[in-house]
Amino acid sequence: MEFSITEAGAQSPSRTRAGVLLAFLSYVFYSVSDASVKLLNGSLPPFEVVFLGALLGVLVLPFVRKPGERWGDLFRFRSWKAWVLRAVAAVAGSVFSVIAFTRLSMAEAMSLLFLLPAFVTILSVIFLKEPVGWRRWSAVALGFVGVLVVLRPGLEPFRFGQVAAILGAFASAVTIVLLRALGPSEKRISLYGAGLTGPIVASFALCAPHLVVPTPTEWLWVLGYGLLAAIANVLMMLASERAPASLVAPPQYSQMLWAIGFDELLFGIGIDGWMILGSAIIIGAGLFTFERERIRRPRWWNRHPLITRQ
Repeated sequence: MEFSITEAGAQSPSRTRAGVLLAFLSYVFYSVSDASVKLLNGSLPPFEVVFLGALLGVLVLPFVRKPGERWGDLFRFRSWKAWVLRAVAAVAGSVFSVIAFTRLSMAEAMSLLFLLPAFVTILSVIFLKEPVGWRRWSAVALGFVGVLVVLRPGLEPFRFGQVAAILGAFASAVTIVLLRALGPSEKRISLYGAGLTGPIVASFALCAPHLVVPTPTEWLWVLGYGLLAAIANVLMMLASERAPASLVAPPQYSQMLWAIGFDELLFGIGIDGWMILGSAIIIGAGLFTFERERIRRPRWWNRHPLITRQ
């Protein structure tokens, strides 16, 4: 699910601290949501998991709708092509992320998904014609070097889960670029509605022929995936109302610590030195890219950090 960032404006230090703490708490919920997907262990088709999770995302709608916005605005968009592209990107981001967390360790999946800022930079140049200096291009190159360290081509077999994680990051980057292009002209609930309707409709259509009735334990993990992500979305919106995006976005990388912890404690998966090194390179490149965005972006974009949640 996609969450929207509202402008924090000038805030007192205590309110800003509360916003940062809410952001950290939000990422805890996101991390447990991701762990719930992995605990399913591929027992349910990815499209069915996304469909059930997106249905639970409906619970967030009352918190997303601004005063004056109508429920019909969920499906009202100035450009239907943009609406469809937003919906498709949401479906792809959700499904590929589920596949990645199912087939990879949480730490490996998370490190590859953190390619998002690099993809945002590339897509912004191609489609929005934005000027990008050598520093940000260096950060993009560094991010892909980190991916090579994580993947170790030629030394380790290339797996579909790794492809899914990279495609998931790319789909989320498409969402960010669309938000950048459409945010000033579209209503928040319209943008959110496209990101919710797409996974519900498309995932149901694709999973219906192979629908599996979850066991009680699987229902628990599905609820953990969808409900906790929905709660995390609300917490993130509350955080962004209290602190600027420059403080709300970087705590996202705390998810790597949770991923490593869950790998060790829940799944018995260790992390080697190469994985740590590659993840550190990718995270460093992402933080640098975000900092350059914060400095160079006009005020509107400072409400939308380089993060998205599908």
